Amino acid sequence: MWLDTPRNPKAPLAGLKVLELARVLAGPWAGQILADLGADVIKVESPDGDGTRKWGPPWIERENGDREAAYYHATNRGKRSIVADFRDESDLDRVRELAGNADVVLENFKTGALAKFGLDYDKLAKANPRLVYCSITGFGQTGPRAHEAGYDFVIQAMGGFMALTGEPQGQPMKMGISISDLTCGLYSVIGIQAALAMRERTGRGQHVDMALLDCSVGLLASQATHFLSTGENPPRMGNEHAQVSAYGVFPTADGEVVLAPANDGLFRKLLTLLGRDDLLGDLRFATNEARLANRTELDEIIAAETAKWESAELLSDCAEDGIPAGPINAIDAVFADPQVQARQMQIELGGIPGVRSPFTFSEAELALDAPSPRKGEHDV
Repeated sequence: MWLDTPRNPKAPLAGLKVLELARVLAGPWAGQILADLGADVIKVESPDGDGTRKWGPPWIERENGDREAAYYHATNRGKRSIVADFRDESDLDRVRELAGNADVVLENFKTGALAKFGLDYDKLAKANPRLVYCSITGFGQTGPRAHEAGYDFVIQAMGGFMALTGEPQGQPMKMGISISDLTCGLYSVIGIQAALAMRERTGRGQHVDMALLDCSVGLLASQATHFLSTGENPPRMGNEHAQVSAYGVFPTADGEVVLAPANDGLFRKLLTLLGRDDLLGDLRFATNEARLANRTELDEIIAAETAKWESAELLSDCAEDGIPAGPINAIDAVFADPQVQARQMQIELGGIPGVRSPFTFSEAELALDAPSPRKGEHDV
């Protein structure tokens, strides 16, 4: 059932065998990254299939007329699919056989749910001691909430993201993408690769325990150290930066742009560009600390100047002067951006559009050779 030859011998993970017992987002996202990196990923689906196949609209129609949700195609490129009913012992035997020859098993069932099918780490590792087994759950394999289901929206709330996102006087907001799911998928790939590297030294695999909540808390970074060092909760600040000023969204004559002059030198360049050299000696704005203390007044001054400019002209002049700035792109503008196009981030496989994993290697290449599989497409 596993491929006899690598999908792409030049891919970094060519020859790696990954059995994916996952659905929806975090697990399939990790599986797709591994597939893009060259792994042979076999996606095991229930007879009903991954539920996201039906999460439309929007829909994508295949060349043969089959229709599936765009959501499904965003996370399942490059895999093969088989169908297995875990209530059927012959199907279970087939999955166990695949696991016995796999390098990696990736699963996102509720904690302990696979044990009754003999698909938990302890049982599979007895037959395959080199197996790296990655479990993705909402709360991990231990702790008082270990057996609860985890959902991105809930985890964003519990993990602190929503308390930090939104306008100061507005409602807490989730992010526009499923950041907790996606982050956990990314961290899971890192954990899997670390376990594989360790296996090269020890000859043994291990269980990698990944939790959406852990990954979200881990992503708090400086906001976490703000609290841990002061005992104070960082506030919601909208588009303002807690440690840098001037830094934010500013109006132009035809829209809005982001300006991010994050040090004294860049700030002085911005003042000169905006024709406000008169402020270069103003002690209210001489240092970042002073600018933070006078943020409201400074933002009003800069906004009054940027409003006189067309967006394109302001951004062009900022780029010429080395001042960090950018447009606020809708998704269509993202994929029309010459830089995004030059980096070939948009791909199409089998008539299905997608976004490649953002790795560029000097001595390797991605395995972008197949679209998302149809349910059970590779059953034999």
